[in-house]
Amino acid sequence: MDQHENDEKFMRLALNEAQKALKEQEVPIGAVVVAGGAVIGRGHNLVETLADPTAHAEMQALTAAASTLGGKYLQDCTLYVTVEPCIMCAGAIGWAQVSRVVWGADDPKKGYRRYSEGVFHPKTTVARGVLREECEALMSDFFAGLRG
Repeated sequence: MDQHENDEKFMRLALNEAQKALKEQEVPIGAVVVAGGAVIGRGHNLVETLADPTAHAEMQALTAAASTLGGKYLQDCTLYVTVEPCIMCAGAIGWAQVSRVVWGADDPKKGYRRYSEGVFHPKTTVARGVLREECEALMSDFFAGLRG
């Protein structure tokens, strides 16, 4: 399996997490952390459920992965998330030293790149647009439902 196929496979798992958030009436964003080809952390937005503004999908997945590995650094790990991380999550990703970040939909309004592209660890690589259409559709359908 090549990198593109792997990225799509793990982004589908992140989309599954986003569906869980949707069922809980949360903003449908999901994330998984992968190390050595295995998922070591997963999460979806729980902001409303926990009444916690920091309970983003990425934060849930990073916390689970750190617990699985028994340490705060997630070097040699890839984070897959359905939407570009916000600045808060990007900071946590940087502190965790995640090696690679892959997201589906860009977030021009709240994504970290609006504020600074230098938030991640200097060795972190980024891939954007994996299953973009599916990730964007989930978000746009959710927000259209709130307005409609």
